[in-house]
Amino acid sequence: MTARPALEVAVTSVAGARAARDNGADRVELCTALELGGLTPSAALVEAVAGEGLPVQVLVRCRPGDFVHDTEEIALMAAEVRSVIASGASGVVIGALTADGALDTAAVARLAEAARAPGRPVDITLHRAVDQSADPVATVALLPALGLTRVLTSGGAPAAADGLAAIAAMAAAAPGVQVMAGGGVRPADIPALTRAGAAAVHLSAKTRAPRRRGGSWVPLGAGGTSAEQDTHFVTDPQVVAEARRAVEAVG
Repeated sequence: MTARPALEVAVTSVAGARAARDNGADRVELCTALELGGLTPSAALVEAVAGEGLPVQVLVRCRPGDFVHDTEEIALMAAEVRSVIASGASGVVIGALTADGALDTAAVARLAEAARAPGRPVDITLHRAVDQSADPVATVALLPALGLTRVLTSGGAPAAADGLAAIAAMAAAAPGVQVMAGGGVRPADIPALTRAGAAAVHLSAKTRAPRRRGGSWVPLGAGGTSAEQDTHFVTDPQVVAEARRAVEAVG
């Protein structure tokens, strides 16, 4: 019998956390700017979302773009890790690569050390930097020695449903590390991802927020290509509920 996977939903707000909780998520990953791939949320937002009752994994990523971080950025993210843990996070989602595509083990070790500093148990997840690494499976094999508990991955593919073979190889390469499939996951993908070895699934269940502006629209940044596209994402409770049903059907 296939084990039932855990369901994690990426959210950006208290309302999103409630939608995830009320429709069957086991935990949430909290970030801001989903449209940029996710960035570190404020301490106040972490505290508010933690108050909704689900375990909160907080993405710590100081800027969009690549995952090659300089010393100043690593120091900033270490401070952000300490801040979000103090604000009630159950874990952090971190990562960094070297310029040649290897895991930046020194940076990851520093961020993990910051997460463990308070002395209470925390989850430490390697984020999807793994999917931009030169060898995703070899990267995951390094995680047990670094004390990481989970990896979020699409198997190096644009969508997790296309990375099943790599997901299976990752699960074999790092016993004790929870392989969580994420990246374009739809509820219908969950059975195949679980069969491949994913012990958890991650989806954003996002939909574009309705436009509420009453005046004229002008672009305010690189993302504002049109009035229709210049919005933010919110959590769709129906997608969360559908994912929960798919998870329950596994096994």
